Amino acid sequence: MKFDQGQWALLPETEAIYPITVTDVRVEANALTLTGYNHQIHSRASYIHGTVITARFSSPMPDVIRVQVTHFKGRRERQPAFDLDYTLDNPTVTTGRDGDHAWLKTGGLSVSVPTSGEWQYTFQRDGDSLTASEPRAVGLFSRDGVTYLREQLSLQAGETVYGLGERFGAFVKNGQAVDIWNEDGGTNSEYAYKNVPFYVTSQGYGVLVNHPGCVSFEVASHHVSRVQFSAAGHSLDYYLFGGPTMKAALEQYTALNGRPALPPAWSFGLWLSTSFTTNYNERDILANIDRMVALGIPISVFHFDCFWMRELTWSSFLWDERNFPDPAGMLRRIKDKGIKICLWINPYIAEASPLFAEGAAGGYLLHTPDGDTYQADHWQPGIGFVDFTNPAARDWYTGKLKALLDMGVDTFKTDFGERIPTDVRYHNGADSERMHNYYTYLYNQTVFELLRREKGDGEAVVFARSATCGGQKFPVHWGGDNSSTYPSMAETLRGGLSLGLCGFGYWSHDISGFNDTATPDLYKRWVAFGLLSSHSRLHGSSSARMPWLFDEEAVEVLRFFNRLKTHLMPYLLDMSREAHKSGWPMLRAMVLEFPDDLTCRYLDMQYMLGSALLVAPIFNPAGDAAYYLPEGDWRNLFTGEVVSGPTWRRDKHDYFSLPLWVHQGRGSAWDCLTAVFGPEHRRV
Repeated sequence: MKFDQGQWALLPETEAIYPITVTDVRVEANALTLTGYNHQIHSRASYIHGTVITARFSSPMPDVIRVQVTHFKGRRERQPAFDLDYTLDNPTVTTGRDGDHAWLKTGGLSVSVPTSGEWQYTFQRDGDSLTASEPRAVGLFSRDGVTYLREQLSLQAGETVYGLGERFGAFVKNGQAVDIWNEDGGTNSEYAYKNVPFYVTSQGYGVLVNHPGCVSFEVASHHVSRVQFSAAGHSLDYYLFGGPTMKAALEQYTALNGRPALPPAWSFGLWLSTSFTTNYNERDILANIDRMVALGIPISVFHFDCFWMRELTWSSFLWDERNFPDPAGMLRRIKDKGIKICLWINPYIAEASPLFAEGAAGGYLLHTPDGDTYQADHWQPGIGFVDFTNPAARDWYTGKLKALLDMGVDTFKTDFGERIPTDVRYHNGADSERMHNYYTYLYNQTVFELLRREKGDGEAVVFARSATCGGQKFPVHWGGDNSSTYPSMAETLRGGLSLGLCGFGYWSHDISGFNDTATPDLYKRWVAFGLLSSHSRLHGSSSARMPWLFDEEAVEVLRFFNRLKTHLMPYLLDMSREAHKSGWPMLRAMVLEFPDDLTCRYLDMQYMLGSALLVAPIFNPAGDAAYYLPEGDWRNLFTGEVVSGPTWRRDKHDYFSLPLWVHQGRGSAWDCLTAVFGPEHRRV
């Protein structure tokens, strides 16, 4: 949100108050509090009719500083709050005064504040300036009767910013305005399904704004040498993770709010879907599964999309017996083939669902402020929204899902969760604006924990679309409703790279696009990208995604890359354990693995799959690839060619190839990966 009109004026209808003069600094054993007054002090009369803002600095763990900026301390804390570990106590933190400054230090990270004079504070890492809140960076603004608190953290010359969730626009966030507000908007706009108020920079530090509602970021846009963030209210809480590398910052961030759970090994195999609006029944499903197996393309998971339930009743969690007269028997017949079962669900209950009256009577659905069950004509007529702040509603919802697990279902696709209304009342009294993004956390947590209870640790996995801070604990997430075009394939990758830099370890996407139907050319190119992602799913909207529906060669291409992923599985499972242990994504932006290479800061059409494998998908029908190999020795997995970087390359590839290189300096991965594929396996 913009407040200033350049350097000298405010935007129309905007009022501002800034902490200008330091009036007090309190140094405690484990915290530091800075008090600022909005007047310059000339005499005792200057202390009349003013505003005080405080900034409290503390540290939950080494190299992490928490900043709590407050106006009006008497206001109650609003709920919900992000599920962070607020109990952490850092015994290594030190505080003190030194001349004209006071400081707090934790590990190599410190913050310094003046004990008098102009309000500001500076963060340092190992004695060097990292970022700062400069004079008039903190401000209290009023517009249209709403109060906002703002912070601005300085950027160094050339510093680049990443993250803020799964964003489909430019990978480097400098110059962008980003509102952290979940939307069901597809992948071709500034809207996003997974908004996370966390960013990392090329200087190797990260910032989490600890506010689950709408946080407005101006990233080197409104003020071109600062990252600005603001939220409605009289307080602003954020954490600075000192790194000193982006990987270290992600470790610190996920230590505070949770690491990705370890998905079961079977989830890394190929998922096949009925797709959305296609016609299907048990006969068609079994025929497609058998044909895939006969063609040498085994699948790990079969997914039933929306129409496993009767139309206009979503969600009822009842099989449409017109097409599935014996669902338990059908599931058993599929599982006898060694295939897991996934069902589509969402948190909305249509008025025509048998569950609606039950949910409304039990108080399990969201209410209007005057006490009615909240309903909307969206997606299905008259839907209600499950109130996941109500423990009884969670038990009711999971009870319906458990009956499906008992029938033989293994996992759920937890769709939707973005269009959550704000003119509603929650069971626990939560603030509805703060719940808009946080709803998805409770939704996916509810389903994931059910799976963990019923299936055991290491067997729980969902296929989720929406998320916010902490959602990485409930994998896997997929990129939402992309389109069957090369530009959409590129925007899909940008979304995955940005999400990975917010601690999400696993990520997938609809191979060949959800909307429309890909050309055979695009389908084959996207198959290579999709099978070289952590999780791989064939899914679409109005048409199915079996390879024979495109052309004969598509069958060969899918078989080839499916087998390639199978051969890569020992390496991929190692990288999965690394994501679970450290919070590093399996699909990694080049800058994460090569932070000192300036070229890698801007690369978003190639990526590292784990620590050692470089992948550059083909984004054009000609098969042309232009990509960059950073410093080191690289071996082509298909040809065995060894090339020394740094170097740019241009290649041309058929449908059975793409730039796929392993970095020799990445330990055992070199031997593991180069043993996988050679020229003799060109067309397995």
